[in-house]
Amino acid sequence: MEKPKLKPANNEGEPVISIKGLHKSFGKLEVLKGIDLTVHKGENVAVLGKSGSGKSVLIKIIVGLLKPDRGTLNVLEKEVEQLNGKELDELRLRIGFSFQSSALYDSMSVFQNLAFPLIMNVKHLPKKEVEVAVEEALEAVGLKDKAEQMPAELSGGQRKRIGIARALILKPEIMLYDEPTAGLDPITSAEINELINEVQEKYNTSSIIITHDLTCAKNTCDRIVMLVEGQFLPSGKFDELFNTDNQQVKDFFSYNFIQ
Repeated sequence: MEKPKLKPANNEGEPVISIKGLHKSFGKLEVLKGIDLTVHKGENVAVLGKSGSGKSVLIKIIVGLLKPDRGTLNVLEKEVEQLNGKELDELRLRIGFSFQSSALYDSMSVFQNLAFPLIMNVKHLPKKEVEVAVEEALEAVGLKDKAEQMPAELSGGQRKRIGIARALILKPEIMLYDEPTAGLDPITSAEINELINEVQEKYNTSSIIITHDLTCAKNTCDRIVMLVEGQFLPSGKFDELFNTDNQQVKDFFSYNFIQ
């Protein structure tokens, strides 16, 4: 089901991520070539692009795992490049990251996987508060009955949901989704897309969704940008891009529908 329009024009919210003139190279390989991007409060933005186009590099720069060569990056009113280690850790607590692989600890139960970020980052939190937070996060992703199961006992879709629940446990202001529907069947993909919309509505998160899945982009995002050869093409709603005369955009859409 296509994403419902729950709010007014998405550019009315305050910026939570502002990127200007961002460059990143690895040796002679220039990955990002002076990109600009603004994400507003409460907005879901999809970043489309083929494998190797620099989508994951962008995410790593946003959370401070990689440093840009040039350009500015402001996240939640913080200039990321100017933050020291402690300040960067504090900023990361306000950002939820849903990994493509879900990145669950196989030796921990679902409950322990979700409790871990709380125990590590919120000192002296009473056991009862941890239990309540885990229960709320599992309920938010529709898996309240899976707390005592091990990751190996879960389906691929359930692992994705648990990964999102763990990202939500600290109630982040920004969610970053890395290929949330990768490797999933169409029915499970649709369920994950619906969950992304529910997270946005319930938690008022602002999100960047890294994907090459056109259905995911169409059904979850207020706006879509395309990363091609290290640069962003003009952004817009799905239908605007689908009907564009821009040949690079048309080629990308055609390639994905063929695949």
